[in-house]
Amino acid sequence: MKTDDLAVALAGGVQAVDVRAPKRRQVAAVGIATGAAFVLMAYWLGVRPDLLDGFNLPMFWFKELFCAVLAAGGLLAAARLARPGAALAWAPALIVAPLLAMWGTAVVVMLDAAPDERAYLLLGSSWTECPYNIVSLAVPFFVAIVWVMKGMAPTRLRLAGAAAGFASGAMGAMVYSLHCPELTAPFLGVWYALGMLLPTVAGALLGPRLLRW
Repeated sequence: MKTDDLAVALAGGVQAVDVRAPKRRQVAAVGIATGAAFVLMAYWLGVRPDLLDGFNLPMFWFKELFCAVLAAGGLLAAARLARPGAALAWAPALIVAPLLAMWGTAVVVMLDAAPDERAYLLLGSSWTECPYNIVSLAVPFFVAIVWVMKGMAPTRLRLAGAAAGFASGAMGAMVYSLHCPELTAPFLGVWYALGMLLPTVAGALLGPRLLRW
């Protein structure tokens, strides 16, 4: 067979690849994980009874925005790192900006507070359980995101695993926020951030094994 004939034979019957399939796969997986995490939170921890009252508090929405933007940055980083050679685009900015905003607000709050109020602003009433609850609620998201990434072609496995862990932690924090009554910037800047950091570290450690292909 001549080279030209071989090329024609190999090209025959080739179908176009649906470039939107990975995005649909990610949306479906994260949607299912969100439902699973919400059910877990509702039955295990319970939705805070005064949740509707919180809608009237600016700090409530600041907390939700903090988690949402971090989740968006983590999901974008995971999606980009699932493709070989893809740039991270806006992902680093979406992660760094809300953290700096929350930490900056926390510093201002602590400096303005009376000395005897600072411990409560930092520790609240749930600091011993907050990070671990976030990690628990992050598990469904981590499973879903890793499953999506394995269906693609990540090459920077440790960084991809870290991105999957961070996105999972931020999504877990979003779900946990519907239970958590804490609304002070020092608390959120330390304990919510720690709850996101722990899955990030776990993802970085597990990434080379879980995402290998």
